[in-house]
Amino acid sequence: MEKLATGYGLIEGPVWDDSRGLLYSDVINGGVFCLGLDDSVAQVIEHHRGIGGMALHQNGGIVVSGRNISLKPADGGDTIVLLADNPDGGWIGFNDFTTDAKGRIYAGALSFRPVGHDEEPKPASLFCIDLDGSARVVGDDVMLTNGLGVSPDGGKLYHSESLRNRVRVYDVAENGDLGPHRTFATVEGGIPDGLAVAVDGSVWVANAHGGSVEVFEPDGSLRRSIPCELPMVTSVCFGGTDLMDFYIVTGSRGTDRDDAGTVCRMRADVAGLPLAPAAVALP
Repeated sequence: MEKLATGYGLIEGPVWDDSRGLLYSDVINGGVFCLGLDDSVAQVIEHHRGIGGMALHQNGGIVVSGRNISLKPADGGDTIVLLADNPDGGWIGFNDFTTDAKGRIYAGALSFRPVGHDEEPKPASLFCIDLDGSARVVGDDVMLTNGLGVSPDGGKLYHSESLRNRVRVYDVAENGDLGPHRTFATVEGGIPDGLAVAVDGSVWVANAHGGSVEVFEPDGSLRRSIPCELPMVTSVCFGGTDLMDFYIVTGSRGTDRDDAGTVCRMRADVAGLPLAPAAVALP
């Protein structure tokens, strides 16, 4: 496992861009960075803190989470809000999200601030932003939403529910609605955070505080556990020209530094599932 970049507070939201490389955020210190195809690092969005998830948009911009689900245009223009927070409705922001093959966005809301604040955890909802730009609740009672990913056939959605130490799975209808959730897998010795799905249907889950990545078979049984040097493994992403480069990102918690967040890479034995760019209409 190679260490490629370090010095961050809490890395989240890794997403692979064929033309640029690996995009990722620093939740605590702010900014979105790109680990280029030559492994050089550049900052692509400045200052913005609290980005827990990212996706490419078909218009060339980057969709980011935070207080809102928003589009950062490729030309550096004004931010476009796709789904806003609603404190009166019970959500104050959004964490991780993913896209399906059609370009819909599934985004988990937050009812409390999980980083840097001592707040009582409360459940929140899971939203779908459809292709016409409309949004609806498709899941509920999620105790700290985290990683999301879709199965290779598009029929299942995986969803890390961190404070219940489990990965949920939902059946996905043709219109994007979700059936009742059930437990896909339980993560031991830590909490499930970001996740990625491989072409063989295996689900690769970051084990935050556990210092590992847990790889689950499509039936939810544990295939293998990949140890990591740093304990706060926050998210994962497949990349490279063959999608067999496996990126692991971390935070600083559990170390004696506040800048230990690191991007690591290893070769996987299976390719990751390519993620479609978001195709939701812009307001």
